[in-house]
Order: sequence, then structure tokens, then C-alpha cells
Amino acid sequence: MELIKPGTHIDFVGRRKVAYAFSVSMTIGTIILLMWRGGPNYGVDFAGGTIIQVRLEKKQTPSEIKEALKVVRLEDSIVQEFAGEAESEYLIRAKKMDADFAGLDEKVHQALTARFGKGVDIRRVEMVGPQVGEDLRQKALFAIFYSILFMAVYISGRFELKWTMSIIMALCLCVATYAASKFGVKVTWLIILALLVTLGLCWLLRLKYALGAIIALIHDVTITVGAFALTDREISLSTIAALLTIVGYSLNDTIIIFDRIRENLPRSRRQSLEQLINDSVNQTLSRTILTSGTTLIVVVALFLLGGGVIHDFAFALMVGIVTGTYSTVYVASPILLIWKEKSPQAVPAKKSRRSRLSGPKQVADP
Repeated sequence: MELIKPGTHIDFVGRRKVAYAFSVSMTIGTIILLMWRGGPNYGVDFAGGTIIQVRLEKKQTPSEIKEALKVVRLEDSIVQEFAGEAESEYLIRAKKMDADFAGLDEKVHQALTARFGKGVDIRRVEMVGPQVGEDLRQKALFAIFYSILFMAVYISGRFELKWTMSIIMALCLCVATYAASKFGVKVTWLIILALLVTLGLCWLLRLKYALGAIIALIHDVTITVGAFALTDREISLSTIAALLTIVGYSLNDTIIIFDRIRENLPRSRRQSLEQLINDSVNQTLSRTILTSGTTLIVVVALFLLGGGVIHDFAFALMVGIVTGTYSTVYVASPILLIWKEKSPQAVPAKKSRRSRLSGPKQVADP
């Protein structure tokens, strides 16, 4: 099935400057938003604390629930509606823990029953210590970093046959990152510095395919985190799983176009690299739309009908699929034009040969 007819020529590469401006503005906007909010809104998984999922017989306002929780000293908790409007289910998040929290589910049940009557159902109670939350946060950041790094190794080996060079680069970065973490360097800054060094090494070693893929992956993850910050959603373990899924999905989409570019290179000696990339994107456009479209339909259904437990997971995938498809076309592929001066120029061979044989044209004296 082809949605796009053969011979279609949409000038994607010609609009790359507009796309770059849009991507840079979105990335900078995400950074500013995160700085203004004091960083991502980490859930109990990473920040530590207690989460209680409760179902009431009738809908109540968050302020009324907080008032009822004063008995168990949880009046400063964050109360959030968990299910749809037709249901009265809530998440109660408390970021403090002490020894008196033993038997907390029973205490909360009694406090809410005393205020709202029967029909209170405590669905779950989870407690995470602050040290455990910090360890999980560090491991999540390292998981994202290492996934991007080893994706770069795979891209360099597959498309540029530089397995040894890319593996040595990755191992050196892994050792340096691990050593720096042992000296107390904050993990967030450590990962940012390691990514910048990775991009610099890809530039110096001329790993152009890896450079395009890494920039696209960083772009996708950053914008997804920005969407979470903009909508005031929490970053939890399920969100990290979604981000890792986005990394794999976006890279798969990028590889499809990179494969077509590599296939067209020997057959298009007379084309400029810009035109070759544009043709390759157009040739794979039908497959890109079908793959992204069918996946997006499933994720939207999951987002609308899957319930509150996987709501944030589905939201992250929705944003990631859209940004991943966009970055493959407008970010990863045009990055190859940085080495445009090394590409074959669109100069017909016969014309060049005729010029050499004819020699300089004689001009008659006046």
C-alpha cells in the first residue's frame, strides 16, 4: 500500500532552516521551562515519599480530601484525580515519611470514612525512601544516556563501517562517566557533559550518520520531557520506559531513511547530496507515514481507553512518535549536509570531458 505516489518530490531539505529554527526554539523553551520549575516534576518513584490510591463513593474536591487528612498529618499532600470524570478515584502523594506511617492505609481509611461516610476503598499504598528514589533517578538517567551512546555505536558500524573507532569511543566515555560519578559529580550535569563530549567526538571523527542520529534522539527526548513539564505531569518509572521506547522507535525510523540514502549514493553520482537526501526521504515517505500512523492510532487508543495507570506512559509515546517522525525527516537526515563539500556535484561527465578536449576558445583580433 502506497499513500504517496512514486515520483513525488516534496522539498523537505529545502525547508531545513525553518525546521532547525523550530527545533532549537522548542529545545530552548524546554530548558527555560525546566529551569523555571526547578527541574522535572519527579514522581514518588524518584523523589521518595508515599503514594495512596483511594476510591470514594462520591466525588469530592481535593481541598475537602486534604482537610479530611489532617488527622493523619497529610494535609500538605498533593491530591489528584486519577480516573475519568465519571469516577471518584484519587491519588494522594506525600513527600514526607516518618516512623508513624506504619499502618497508614488503615489510618487514611478511617480518616476518610469519618469525613465522607462509607464507600472508601484504599486501592494501594506505596512508600519509597529518599535514598532509593535518588538511586532510581540516577539509574534512569544513565539508562537513557547509555542507550543513546550504544545506538551511536550501532549507527557508525552499520553505515560507516567504523566499528572499532566507535566502540573505543563508547568504552572511554563509559569509563570516564562511571569514574566521575564515583567522585560525587551530580548525575544530571555528568550526563549533559558526556552527551556534549559524544557529539564533539562524532564531529571530530566524522561519524556523520551517528551525529545525525544522536542529535535527533536528544531532540526527541528533550521535547517529550518538555511536554511533561508543560502539562505538569510527573516523571515516573513508566515514563522512563516510554522514553527508552521512543529512543528505539525514533532510531528505527532514522535507519530506514539512512539505508535509502546509502543505497542511492552509488546510483546518483550526478546528483548533489541535497537532492539525493531529498529523493531518499520522498521514496520512504509512504512507509514512514504508514508506520507512524498505525502506531499512533494504537497509542491514542491506549491514552483514551487505557485508564489512569498507563495514562502518562501513553502520553509520552504519543509525543515521542510525532517528534520522532519529524526529527527523522527534518533533523537527522539534513545533518549529513554538514559534509556537503565532500559530496559528488551534479556536473554531467560528458560535458566536462568535452570541455577538456576542446581547450580554450580562440578569440579573433579586432
